[in-house]
Amino acid sequence: MRFTTRVLAVLVAAGLLAAGCSRAGGTNTPSQSSQPPQGSTASGASIGTLSDVCHGGNASGATDQGVTSSSISLGVLTDEGFTKDPQLVNAADVFTKWCNANGGIDGRKLVTDIHQTQLMAVTAAETAACSDDFAEVGGSAALDGLGVDTRLKCLLPDFDAQEVMPQNAAAGLQFSPVDYNYVYAPYVGYYQWLFDQYPDSKDHVAVVYGQAVVTQTDDQMVNATVEDLGGGTPLGISFPALGVTNWTPYAEEIKSKGIKGFTYYGVPADLISIEQALNNIGYKVDWIDTDPDAYGTSFITSAGSTLSQQPNYADLSGVWPLEKASSSPVLTKMQQLYQEYAPGQPITLQAEQAWSMWLLFAVAAETCGSGLTRLCVYDAARKQTSWTGGGITTPVNESAQDGPPNCFNVEQATTSGWEPAPGLTPNTDGIFSCGTKGVKLGPGFVTGTQLSAVGQSLSNLK
Repeated sequence: MRFTTRVLAVLVAAGLLAAGCSRAGGTNTPSQSSQPPQGSTASGASIGTLSDVCHGGNASGATDQGVTSSSISLGVLTDEGFTKDPQLVNAADVFTKWCNANGGIDGRKLVTDIHQTQLMAVTAAETAACSDDFAEVGGSAALDGLGVDTRLKCLLPDFDAQEVMPQNAAAGLQFSPVDYNYVYAPYVGYYQWLFDQYPDSKDHVAVVYGQAVVTQTDDQMVNATVEDLGGGTPLGISFPALGVTNWTPYAEEIKSKGIKGFTYYGVPADLISIEQALNNIGYKVDWIDTDPDAYGTSFITSAGSTLSQQPNYADLSGVWPLEKASSSPVLTKMQQLYQEYAPGQPITLQAEQAWSMWLLFAVAAETCGSGLTRLCVYDAARKQTSWTGGGITTPVNESAQDGPPNCFNVEQATTSGWEPAPGLTPNTDGIFSCGTKGVKLGPGFVTGTQLSAVGQSLSNLK
């Protein structure tokens, strides 16, 4: 999934706009959340469609780094020390407490090893994980591409909550909760839906973006997608990444060029300012493609009545929407577990993705018993060709991280909150639209770093 607004906001704050990363992944800032019901408790190691995820047993032996007869050390990469946002740490804490309460992995308890990147120290964090941990699970970092070589050199498997930079998207020894890579365009179904809803907009699309390296790859990806779907090359409208004091000229350009829909790359506050400027000059577009980072209550509150004048959409890329938690057995169970182990802490979109990866690791590791090795876990996880995290996401083929996306689900921002877009006709679980065609991107896109790039091979994984 794409979260360039989060990354851009962090880099703006840190004065690091020369760093490169994508709209996919995140920097752990709060998004739309699902609050646990009060007074509920949960027990048992079944969740959603998964049964007996964690349980006791007699597994023994120091079979690999980070593994003893009693425990498994798992690294969690996070920018929390910089962003002050504990989403991924909370997800790891709740999952491991729940799993350990049910016996752990064949009797071995899970121990989280939190690696703080402080935003820029990704390589140091990966180096620490390489020294101590069996694998990385449920983590994410805005500048994750800076550490991927280090991770691959030490043959450390990564069950990543969200990849961000192109170098780390579908990289070697990696698993992901959603289909996202730079081999296939990730939002074809979403844009096709926008054009079906607003056919006159196809030749009148713009990409409105803050000037930074972080937006260049995404701008190119939108262009390739729109053109493949038969639209004209989108107009690029850039603004200083630090923002401006007067957004009227940008609104006037959108109007004068006849733009009917635009994709936005920047911080949410600036998008709201642009929309207000459009309102002030009396111009309404057909659609605005925001970003999953806007999928949160703060955007709804800040945008206010603007949302009744300008249509705002976001693609959740096949992740179950949080406002529909009551119709999801897995999210209902997660709510109960958060109430029990982290009362008052919200479940967020990123937490959902982290949990999918924690569950994948647990299911894979359970098959290994006393033969728990990185190779065993890697091979077992790769056998999951239709992974949903118990119902958190639409099926993901974990054996082919560079495959095309198959499903999408569109949310619309309204004055009363986010809700499934009324024009979407889902064909799966009443939420998702699946059967998206794959559009392969050209050779000019950077793709995930593989083992061969660092002098390693899968045959070296033991």
